[in-house]
Amino acid sequence: MKRTAYARAGVDIHLGNRLKATLPGLLASATRPEVLGKVGGFGGLFDLNRRAYKRPVLVSSVDGVGTKLKIAFAMDRHDTIGQDLVNHCVNDIAVLGAEPLFFLDYLGTGKLQPRVFEEIIRGFAIACAENRCALVGGETAQMPGFYQPGEYDVSGTIVGVVEKARMLDGSRIRPGDVLIGIASSGLHTNGYSLARRVLFDRMKLKPSSRLAELQGTVGEELLKVHVSYGLLIQRLLRRFNAPGAVPGLNGLAHITGGGFVDNLPRVLPKSCNAVVRRGSWSVPPLFQVIARGGKVHEIEMHQVFNMGVGMVCIVQGAKAASIRRTIQASGHAAWVIGEIVPGTGRAVLA
Repeated sequence: MKRTAYARAGVDIHLGNRLKATLPGLLASATRPEVLGKVGGFGGLFDLNRRAYKRPVLVSSVDGVGTKLKIAFAMDRHDTIGQDLVNHCVNDIAVLGAEPLFFLDYLGTGKLQPRVFEEIIRGFAIACAENRCALVGGETAQMPGFYQPGEYDVSGTIVGVVEKARMLDGSRIRPGDVLIGIASSGLHTNGYSLARRVLFDRMKLKPSSRLAELQGTVGEELLKVHVSYGLLIQRLLRRFNAPGAVPGLNGLAHITGGGFVDNLPRVLPKSCNAVVRRGSWSVPPLFQVIARGGKVHEIEMHQVFNMGVGMVCIVQGAKAASIRRTIQASGHAAWVIGEIVPGTGRAVLA
């Protein structure tokens, strides 16, 4: 086929169309019965089953994966980035008690690379299927001259639903509640600018470098997939916040950028503080390597990184042991990491 003027300018419409033609097969598992229409339309269609809810509240969130992309570029590995993005967005709405319904993605690049495109989309599809969320559409933009060769950016939007009466807004949090931390898989999608500066600029490591403290290479550790807590949270809500029962789960905080210091106050009443007791959980070696190699103060580490705790459950003290056992039985490590005390809506590192 003769190259068009647009293709000579850097935008290959025909290549884009050929790649998009493979999407129905890739996305076959990432759907739900409520999805209408087909992939590739001008808009994704979703028929919300309103009979399943008395007062449904739609919950949405949009995000990216930050400079974790730089690690994917350096390793030329792109199969985990899509999973990171979906899982991060799922967690952001899960803290409100919401079940994910559908996800839309945006991929911008200078030149469309078929293998990279397929790896990214496959990651979206895998994570959407695992989270019982439909991938209903997206946008792939070819913008020559806008990105460095071999680089791209991704972002995503998720929409979920929660019954209004069962929404978690933190209003039930009281002094005496207990903080249960659920293990992360590593950095997840936050703090990579500092991590890269320490590991690659100061310590002169490479993604292929190995350290005695780490099980894999530095790059493999940095690319570990962001854990999704969505299905676990739904399980906890069904068991401990059943209609008519006294709720055991009073609040949730996704520990993302800002760590404990900035994320816990997002769910706290103004009359409460969350006391986080450092040393009450196992901090993964990678965080220790970054702190030591960069001479980063411990307080700053807890405000930049999740330090091995990706989600914090704020629970009734009397039900803390049972909730923790349920989390562990679901395959997640969990620890009691602090408590709620009277205060002014702050997180305190003890």
